[in-house]
Amino acid sequence: MDLNLDPQEVRFRDELRAWLQANAPGDWESRRTEDDMLSRFQYLRVWQKKMFEAGWAGVSWPKEYGGRGATLMQQALFYEEMARAGAPPLANTLGLSLIGPTIIHYGTPEQKARFLPKILSAEEIWCQGFSEPNAGSDLAGLRTASRLDGDHFVVNGQKVWNSYGWAADWCALVTRSDPESQTHKGLTYLLVDMKSPGVEVRPLRQMTGESEFCELFFNNVKVPKENVLGTIGDGWKVALGTLSHERATLGMGMQVVFKRQFERLLELSRTVERNGKPAADDPVVRQKLAASYAEIEIMRLNQMRALTRIMQTGQPGPEGSLLKIWWSELNQRLQQVAQEILGPYGQLTKGNGHAIDDGLWAYSFLRTRGNTIEAGTSEVQRNIVGHFVLGLPKSY
Repeated sequence: MDLNLDPQEVRFRDELRAWLQANAPGDWESRRTEDDMLSRFQYLRVWQKKMFEAGWAGVSWPKEYGGRGATLMQQALFYEEMARAGAPPLANTLGLSLIGPTIIHYGTPEQKARFLPKILSAEEIWCQGFSEPNAGSDLAGLRTASRLDGDHFVVNGQKVWNSYGWAADWCALVTRSDPESQTHKGLTYLLVDMKSPGVEVRPLRQMTGESEFCELFFNNVKVPKENVLGTIGDGWKVALGTLSHERATLGMGMQVVFKRQFERLLELSRTVERNGKPAADDPVVRQKLAASYAEIEIMRLNQMRALTRIMQTGQPGPEGSLLKIWWSELNQRLQQVAQEILGPYGQLTKGNGHAIDDGLWAYSFLRTRGNTIEAGTSEVQRNIVGHFVLGLPKSY
C-alpha cells in the first residue's frame, strides 16, 4: 500500500482543489439545517449542473460518455476534496455512481445516448427499485412481476426503502419476468419512467422528520421493451453490476467528513461546560474524543487498503463489507459522544434559538440510526465477512 500520490494524481487534486476554492458555495452547511428537503434538493441540482458544465460531474465515467476517466485513486481524491472544501454533494448521486455506470456497461448505444447526458447534467434524476417488503436483504427473493405483452412489459408490485423516489424521473427496476422462476433466475432489469400511469410514490417518514425514503407501487405500469437493460431473464447479472459500483465507492471521502465533524466537536468541547468547567477538561470526555480520533484514522487507512486491493486485482474484496460496518457504527459512536458532550443542548432541533449549530447535532444523531441498515445491514455485512474471510458456514 503506497500512500504517496504520483504526479498525475497531484495535478488532478490541485486542479479540483483550486476549482472548488473558487466555485464551491459557502452556504451549504447552513442550508443543510435551514432548508426543507425539496428546496435543498433543488439547490443541489443547480450545483450539479455547475459542476457538469465545468467537467466535474461523473469523474469516474469514461471520457467518451462525458466523464474524466478518473482512476480509482483520483475518484478517492475527488470525494476527499469535496468533503474537505465543505462542498455540497451532487444531486443525482444514484444516477452518477450506480445506474449511469451500469448503463455504460450493459446499455445499448441508443440507451447510452438517451440517458447518460441527462444523468450528468441532473436534468433527469434516478432512483433504484431493488428492495421489497419481503425481500430487503435477500434481493433474489423479489416478487415484483413484469409480464411481456407485445412490445412492452406490464409491471405490478411494490418496492420499499427507495431513495430519491420523491424526486426521480426514472427508476432502475429489478423485476421477475418469469413467474415460475426462483431466486436469481428469471429476473429482468427495466428502466422505468416514473411519470408512467400506475406508478405511485408514498413517503416514509423518519425520526428526523424528513422522508428521504419511499415506497413505490406499480399497478399495470407499461414499460417499452427497448427499456430492458441487458437481456430479458438476465437481470440478476445486471443488478450485481449495479451493486458492485456501490461497494467499490462506498465510504470514499467519508473519513474527511467525520474528521471535520470531530474537529468541530473538539472545538465545542472547549466551550461547553460539564460540572462547572470545559468538557475537554473531563478525563472521560478526553478519552472518548481520543478514541473517536483513532477510529477515524483507522477508517482512513482501511480505505486505502481497500483501494489498493481493487487497483491490484481489479475487483473489490471483502474490505468493502468491513468498511461499511466500520463507518456506519463509527458514525453512531461519534454522534453518541457528541450528545454526551453537548448534553441537553445537543437535543435541540433546528429553529430553536438555543440549538448549537442550528440543530445539526440532533439531526445527525437521529440520522445515524439508519447507517447500519442502508446499503447493506451490519448483519448482512458480518455474514459476508464471516463466510468469505473467516471461512465460517453461512448463518442463513
